[in-house]
Amino acid sequence: MSEQTATTGIDPQLKKLAIALVTGVMAVILDTTIVSVGLHDLGAALGASVSTLQWVSTAYLIAMFVTMPITGWAQSRLGSKRLWLIALSVFTIGSLLCALAWDVTSLIVFRALQGVGGGVMLPLMSTILMQAAKGRNLGRLMAAVSLPAAIGPILGPVVGGIILHYVSWHWMFLVNLPLGVAGLLLALRLFPAGEPGRRVRLDVVGLLLVSPGVVGVIYGLSKVGESGGFGHSEVLVPMIAGLALLVAFWWWAARRGEQALIDLQLFRHRALAVSTALLFLTGIALYGAMLLLPLYWQQIRGEDALGAGLLLVPQGIGALASRSLAGRLTDKIGGRWVAVTGFAVMTIATVPFAFASEETNTWFLMVVLLVRGLGLGAVVIPLMTGAYVGLDHDEMPDASIITRIAQQVGGSFGTAVLAVILTTAATTSAKLSDAYGTAFWWATGFTAVAALLSLLLPKQSVKP
Repeated sequence: MSEQTATTGIDPQLKKLAIALVTGVMAVILDTTIVSVGLHDLGAALGASVSTLQWVSTAYLIAMFVTMPITGWAQSRLGSKRLWLIALSVFTIGSLLCALAWDVTSLIVFRALQGVGGGVMLPLMSTILMQAAKGRNLGRLMAAVSLPAAIGPILGPVVGGIILHYVSWHWMFLVNLPLGVAGLLLALRLFPAGEPGRRVRLDVVGLLLVSPGVVGVIYGLSKVGESGGFGHSEVLVPMIAGLALLVAFWWWAARRGEQALIDLQLFRHRALAVSTALLFLTGIALYGAMLLLPLYWQQIRGEDALGAGLLLVPQGIGALASRSLAGRLTDKIGGRWVAVTGFAVMTIATVPFAFASEETNTWFLMVVLLVRGLGLGAVVIPLMTGAYVGLDHDEMPDASIITRIAQQVGGSFGTAVLAVILTTAATTSAKLSDAYGTAFWWATGFTAVAALLSLLLPKQSVKP
């Protein structure tokens, strides 16, 4: 790649690689939110209880977090291209089987198969791009490749609502097939012939500690809503066990250093440490608020699932509109002030929902969501690119796993905490809208903390 290309534009080969990555991973991101919207319809169609039906989502998450930590090792053994094709094939086949499921048990099993593929693809996507870019134009590249992560939770409810309104539940999974097949064809044609990297031995002890550890925490958080808080044994037992395993893994990884399943010595890089903490908070701000916003439109304003999804479209438009500029600014001036500004915009644009009631003007709230989307679209890019500052080629797979787990756990934590806050406030508030106001104030607080923490990001431009 010439110096002129590196400074004035993105290498055409990298653009093609980004297109292939985005196409393949779009189905994985959309799938989670589409299915969450359709759980009620799935229960009615399959005759499943609420407690059983929750495993449709829980099995997917557990499978993701079991496979996510081994992505770096698998990449070193198989190479990027081969591993991506295998993972995307597993996810696509799992989607087809989900559509063909004959009862809730078979659906849960096939959802777990989907999770196996998705758990590899999410961190591998960032690793492939960062290694191919070699430190150049990372902001603009991340603006393209992280697009699904930003708009998936926003477009998912809309797509899910449309599917459930017009066709059967089977199409919640069949919609993944065109994206999966297109992603495979593009990867075969556009991916470079990736050779295996530095071959490492599988850290079996580390795997037996970190995977069930993360699963325990995620499972405990997933039970918070139905258990009514964090004090129930169904929440505490898996969370405490999971945290104990993660502490044990930290001790084990500190002893093994680079030979550990995930090299935690990478946290010596301040950029990665701060970005990881911020991605945890971003998960709260994104997924936690995405719990509250559709429920507000449905429970306070009387909208159905499709109406609530459509009313969230302005936030998606805002996220799309700001990403390109955020990517260019991150490359030019560094990520610190881009992230600070983005989180500040999100904070300010969440406040009106803390005051919103049944009579609040709908058009005003849609404008507020557009502004919130502008901030949301801006924050992900500097955090994801900043996480790789100062890292070597072979350190990037572990950084991708760390940041992806942080964002997903943050999302589960934010959803659980805000669900408890909303439920508790609803029992003490005179009106349900007041309870939502309390929950939105907490969401505002999490976002404001992220804005302050962003000041610790490196201020320099991201360059090799």
